[in-house]
This record gives sequence, C-alpha cells and structure tokens, in this order.
Amino acid sequence: MATSNIDQMVEQVSNMSLIEVAELVKALEEKFGVSAAAPAAAAAPAGAVPAGEEKTEFKVTLKEMGSEKIKVIKALRTVTTLNLKDAKDLVEGVPSVVAESAMKDDANKMKEVLEAAGAKVELS
Repeated sequence: MATSNIDQMVEQVSNMSLIEVAELVKALEEKFGVSAAAPAAAAAPAGAVPAGEEKTEFKVTLKEMGSEKIKVIKALRTVTTLNLKDAKDLVEGVPSVVAESAMKDDANKMKEVLEAAGAKVELS
C-alpha cells in the first residue's frame, strides 16, 4: 500500500512544473521545519582529498601558450582527441582546461608534452 502511495506521489510530482515543485519543496520545509539543502559539514569541498589518500585525478589547465603556438597546437593534438580547429581555439583561449579529470599518469604525460612544446601547464 505504501509503495502504491509513493508511486502515485512520484507520478504527480513528475507532472508538475519546476515552479510548482519548488513551491512544494518550500511548503514541505516549512511544514516539517527542515531544509532540502545539503548540510555544509557533510559536503566535501571540490577537489579535496581525504587525509592519507593520494590524489588520482587531475584537472589539466593550459596557462600560457608560449612563443611556439603551432608546436603547442600539434602537441595538444597528440595528447588529446581534439581536431585542429578545437586545438587551435583552446590554445588561443588560454587559460584553457585541457582535461577535467585525467588520471595521474595521463595528466603528467599531457603536462610533459605540452611543456616540451613551450606551453605552461598547471595540474590541480
């Protein structure tokens, strides 16, 4: 019986507009004295690594293209799957994110290849 009621409520909510859902959430918060927001203490800061654990994923950011733009574009194409236009746009738009979450070895390889071409790269 409870599952049937829950299924009916889910169906009703799925047919509501976003404004109606927001109003429903606000009404439930007021009715029960709670908040739908995640507690600040429970939310870990982005990119935070628990103590004792080594970071395994890195954000690779191209900070400066250097004086050899063409070499950097070619190097970028060797370490990514970008086509020529996208690589050129990324290099010309520095600072640019090359990879959001590259594995440690891949991130280090990207950094090494790009810096060999004259670019400045940051891992975070």
